[in-house]
Amino acid sequence: MAVHQWIADYRVGIVESIEESGGKGTKALKICKVDIGEPDNLITVVTSAPNVRTKSRLAVAPVGSTVLTPQGEGMVIVKTSISGVMSEGMFCDAKMLAWVGGSEGIAAQIDESVAVGSSPPLNKPRPQHSTEEAALPESDVQGLFEKKLTKEEKKKLAEEKKAARKVAKEAKKAAGS
Repeated sequence: MAVHQWIADYRVGIVESIEESGGKGTKALKICKVDIGEPDNLITVVTSAPNVRTKSRLAVAPVGSTVLTPQGEGMVIVKTSISGVMSEGMFCDAKMLAWVGGSEGIAAQIDESVAVGSSPPLNKPRPQHSTEEAALPESDVQGLFEKKLTKEEKKKLAEEKKAARKVAKEAKKAAGS
């Protein structure tokens, strides 16, 4: 069975709630309630993926789907007790989805344009940019690679600052009198 056939069994889900689990010395687990597009039925997914947040839109391998193990073998997802909590699926990383790029163990984020409950895309989604350039706010912060000031420019800038301080000092003195 090809990896892309397995992906058809995966679903796009939205994390509706998260409960943290795991004490000191153990890997922190997150018990997530996830909407995978089944009416009135949230599934529970227990994960240690660090990037899972409430309202994250992720690829989910629900019970009955097959995931690719690091050894390259197929493993069928079944309800499993993890730290005493029944998990009904797992979040997929980019490798499980056969995407180019992405990290192992990091839940694959899905673009909002993909409907909840549908299969995740076959390729890693790229951010959508509008055709119009968004106006960026003006900034006085100088960039890392901008031109350095010459000695003359630095001297002139120092004189301007000194003059401004003198004016401010005289104004403060006049206000105090």
